[in-house]
Amino acid sequence: MGALLAGFLTQLIADTTPYQPADRPRLGTVLVDLVAALFAHTLEAEGCLPPETHRRALVLRIKSFIRERLHDPRLTPATVAAAHHISTGYLHRLFRDEESTVAAWIRRLRLEGARRDLTEPARHATPIHAIAARWGFPRATDFSRAYRAAYGTTPQDHRRQALHGDE
Repeated sequence: MGALLAGFLTQLIADTTPYQPADRPRLGTVLVDLVAALFAHTLEAEGCLPPETHRRALVLRIKSFIRERLHDPRLTPATVAAAHHISTGYLHRLFRDEESTVAAWIRRLRLEGARRDLTEPARHATPIHAIAARWGFPRATDFSRAYRAAYGTTPQDHRRQALHGDE
């Protein structure tokens, strides 16, 4: 829990540009929930947390777990649920208030990571299929299809445009 709180604070301090003034109450609530969860965990009193605080802390732990394992192609909602000793149905209910489903969130994070790697000049010699595999897409065709659906272009065309401009 301490690492989760530290990661949240580090990310919050490092880049505040994505946040609007209207986000302050929600960010404050998340911070209070994490601090409460840390104390409850330390005192072995997690059962004393309000259900909503417990739920938000669990969602943050799950998201951290997912981010750490994005490269694993076997990362699925079922494996995430099993690792947290919850049912897949409960995992989906936890994500009901989030921006997307668990599977869609995993796919989006993987695609964002691959997109960054494709445009990074230091990786220009890395084959696209290797970048795809690095981000949890073992089959190049699945990666290309998901990439095109998300960004409206192929990974190869995006890389070419990013690295060479409109030559």
